[in-house]
Amino acid sequence: MLKKIIFLDRDGVINRDSPNYIKHRSEFEFLPGSLDALKLLKENGFSVIVITNQSAINRKMMPLSELEAIHTLMKDTVKNAGGEITDIFFCPHTPEQACDCRKPEPGLIYQARDRYSIDLSQTCMIGDSAKDVECARNAGCGCAVLVRTGNGSAAEKLLAEKKIAPDYIAENLYEAVLRMLCHIEKQ
Repeated sequence: MLKKIIFLDRDGVINRDSPNYIKHRSEFEFLPGSLDALKLLKENGFSVIVITNQSAINRKMMPLSELEAIHTLMKDTVKNAGGEITDIFFCPHTPEQACDCRKPEPGLIYQARDRYSIDLSQTCMIGDSAKDVECARNAGCGCAVLVRTGNGSAAEKLLAEKKIAPDYIAENLYEAVLRMLCHIEKQ
């Protein structure tokens, strides 16, 4: 059973996003500060679970083996930098497939909850899109944070239109983690 859980979106939060999808290891590039943020989370006893939509699989833009290679590269690099990713849950479906695991649906977070006996009310989801914040709310996460890297600026407008508010907005993952840790210390 994991205690202190942080759910992270991948593209636009940990690594640079692309409108053409991240389809190969050569396209995967960590965002500035994300490795330091992941190290900080580990040093403070948090388990990191990545929750990510990866429709490039079902769009036939990359094979599952390449996604697995990207995730191995990401996990190994994070570990070498002093952090750790406990697990990765991904949705391979396109929006048209209307599954229950594609964010903003909470299916991936529910899979993590069931695997690790997680109390979702004690978790935080950090993402760069409206879908991430909506997913956190739909799953019952205790906290939803929006970062402005990736799609964050457009997400702010969309969330305002939908009248859905994140708990706070940060410039990037590192700032989000610092703010979260400061808030915990004050409690």
